Amino acid sequence: MKTREEALSYGLSFPDTYQDAPFRDANWQLVRVKRSKKAFLWTYEKDGYININLKVDAEWRDFWRKTYNAVVPAYHQNKEHWNTIILDGSIPDDVIKRMIAESYDIITDSPTKRIYEAVKKIPKGQVATYADVAEMAGDRKMARAVGNALHKNPNPSTIPCHRVVNSKGELASEYAFGGAWKQAQILESEGVEVTEGKVKLEKYRIDSVRINNNDGRL
Repeated sequence: MKTREEALSYGLSFPDTYQDAPFRDANWQLVRVKRSKKAFLWTYEKDGYININLKVDAEWRDFWRKTYNAVVPAYHQNKEHWNTIILDGSIPDDVIKRMIAESYDIITDSPTKRIYEAVKKIPKGQVATYADVAEMAGDRKMARAVGNALHKNPNPSTIPCHRVVNSKGELASEYAFGGAWKQAQILESEGVEVTEGKVKLEKYRIDSVRINNNDGRL
């Protein structure tokens, strides 16, 4: 990701967002959340590169700065809460997308954020249905939103979307990170038996009510 257009396009892929140019200087192009009007993605050109400013949790702020030379304290914003990412091609696209997604989640109490937190509660060796995840995220009716969110999972290593199956225990035919065979492979490595692309829910399904009541602790 090296262009303003790529950054803005990804920012606008999140729900209820819009592009804005609030200053007289057209160099500054922002993506905001509609309801709160808060910006989570700032874009501008500086020193020959497109830069983006993103809000960041304190626990990740210094990690990103130490890991990538192109991540620096935010230009023209609060340096405790914002980072600048210089789009010079040195940072992998998936990492930039993860940082944008995290900025969006910080700005909003989004369903996507709640869905990801719910998926993190699914223990190794067990699975949950889309409806189970929706229920843990606070609204059983948004099962379809669960599928959409998991397809854009910014960090599969910490958000184990491979542990989510449909109401029949079937794996995702279009699993976003390698296909159904990959999902089956990961589940089997965790001790979940997969037969003809299906998991026995009566054996491996979580108790979503119990997990919610225990805040994810078993």
